[in-house]
Amino acid sequence: MIEYLWSGIQKTRGVMGGEACIRKTRIPVWLLVSYRCQGASDAHILEGHLDLSAADLVNAFSYADAHFDEIETAIREQEEA
Repeated sequence: MIEYLWSGIQKTRGVMGGEACIRKTRIPVWLLVSYRCQGASDAHILEGHLDLSAADLVNAFSYADAHFDEIETAIREQEEA
């Protein structure tokens, strides 16, 4: 089951643990936020993910701003793993 949460963002049961991802990809929002927190520019992120567009990043960061606790928890869980 796919749950569309935000423009261009979806959660799919059984895909990436149900995390919020860029639509039709397995790229979780928390990963993009993590890159940015580490100092990566949008251009650098896009160079590393050729299947993403600038609009995808806008959607991801907008979703992350609106769901701060969810994204911070996901980043913390990945760091602890």
